[in-house]
Amino acid sequence: MSTAQIFERPLRVPASDCTVGNHVYYSRYLDWLEAARNEFFRAIGHPFPQLFEAGIMLPVIEAQVQYRGAARFDDRVIVRLRLQEISRIKIVFAAEIVNADTGKVLVAATTTHASTDLNGKPHRLPAPLLQALEARVRTELV
Repeated sequence: MSTAQIFERPLRVPASDCTVGNHVYYSRYLDWLEAARNEFFRAIGHPFPQLFEAGIMLPVIEAQVQYRGAARFDDRVIVRLRLQEISRIKIVFAAEIVNADTGKVLVAATTTHASTDLNGKPHRLPAPLLQALEARVRTELV
């Protein structure tokens, strides 16, 4: 993943995310990606509660996940996000979950999100949000 404009969210692995075998249960990585996206939108000035109040949802319509290693209880990890694609009704994030101490990529993923209204019907992204996302991508290309 290129280092330009990567959003990072650190995390220490809680015991509740681990199996009896002391590795993170596979679906928890998706939870971590969701939490990082929540923080990303907050950081660009468009927190999810504000979007919900405006009648906008961003459900995941596709997720591709490659598991390359296991995180374990008390590991320090970093969830890294980068905008990969933006259109008027779709956002694609590229993501990595990395062991903060070793630098090893544990998970590589992409998530695709549709912009919908509260009833699940396609809805264009609000202009201010689209502009904030496009500005983020433009700074990645510089």
